[in-house]
Amino acid sequence: MSNTSTGLPVGRGLLYLIITGAAWGTAGAAGSLVYRTSDLGPFALSFWRCALGLALLLAGRLLRPRTDGTGGTDGTGGTAPVRPSRRAVTRVLATGVALAVFQTAYFAAVASTGLAVATVVTLGAGPVLIALGARLLLGERLGAGGAAAVAGALAGLAVLTLGGSAATVRPAGVLLAVVSAAGYGAMTLLTRWWGRDGGGDTAGTTVGAFAVTSLCLLPFAAHEGLLPHTAHPVRLLCLLLYIAAVPTALAYAFYFAGAAVVRSATVSVIMLLEPVTAAVLAVLLLGERLTAATAAGTLLMLGAVAGLAVSEARASGRPEPTVV
Repeated sequence: MSNTSTGLPVGRGLLYLIITGAAWGTAGAAGSLVYRTSDLGPFALSFWRCALGLALLLAGRLLRPRTDGTGGTDGTGGTAPVRPSRRAVTRVLATGVALAVFQTAYFAAVASTGLAVATVVTLGAGPVLIALGARLLLGERLGAGGAAAVAGALAGLAVLTLGGSAATVRPAGVLLAVVSAAGYGAMTLLTRWWGRDGGGDTAGTTVGAFAVTSLCLLPFAAHEGLLPHTAHPVRLLCLLLYIAAVPTALAYAFYFAGAAVVRSATVSVIMLLEPVTAAVLAVLLLGERLTAATAAGTLLMLGAVAGLAVSEARASGRPEPTVV
C-alpha cells in the first residue's frame, strides 16, 4: 500500500526508517573517534556534519537526472527546478529550525547533565510527545499494542543507557533535553503532516532544512572553534566525510521520506534503534564491556521496534473503510 501523497509504499518507508536509525547510531562511534583524533567540539562537529551533508545532498541533486517537474517517483528523488511556493519555504524553515533546536539543545543537555541522562530524557520524551501530538493534531491512534510497544521501548532505553551508571541529574540539563525532544517531535509531526497532505518534494525539504540548520549552528560552532587541531588530518577528514555522508545526508534523506508515510509514533520508536546501534558499536569497536544491562536493554528495544513495525505494515495493508 502506497501513501497517496508521495507514492512511497509504507513498507519501503519502514525500511528507510530502520536504515536511518541504524545509521544514526554509527554517528556516536564516529564522533568519539573524531574527539580522540582532534580537539573539535560538539557544536563544531555538528556544524560540519550539517554543512558537509548539505554539500553532498546538493551534489547528489545536481548529478541526478532531471524529471518532468512533477517531482521524484519514490519519495527521495530529485525534481526539476521549479519556483518554490510559500508553503514549501515555510516547510523548509520550520523543519530546519526544529532540527537545529533538536541538535543544539541535545548537545547543551549533554554538557549540563551528562550523556546518559540527556539521552534518556531526549529519546524517552520524544515518543511520548510525538504520540500525544499525533493523537491531538493528526488523529492518529496508537492503540493498546502500540502503547505497550512504546512502554517497552522506553524501558529498554532506560536500562540500556542508565544500567550500571552513576548518572547525575541536573534540572537545567533535563530541561534542555526536553526542549531537544520537543524539537525532534515537531520535526517528526511536521514531516508526517505535510506528507499526508501532499507535502511534495522531501529531497528538497531535506536540502533546505540542512541549510537552515547549518546557519543556526554556525554562531555556536564559531564560538567553540570551527577549525580543529589534529596530528592525523587524513583520518579526521575521512571520519568527517563518513559522518556527513552516511548518518547525515543518506540517513536524513531516508528519514524525511519515511516519516512522511509512517505513523508518527511508529517513527519515534523505530528511531530508538540509534542507541541500540551505538551500544553494539561501542562494544565491538571501542572496547566497551558488554554488560547485562546492555544486553537486556537492547533486547527490549529491538522487540518493541519489531512489534511496532509489523503492526504498522499490517495496518497499511488494510483496505480503507468506505463511506456509504
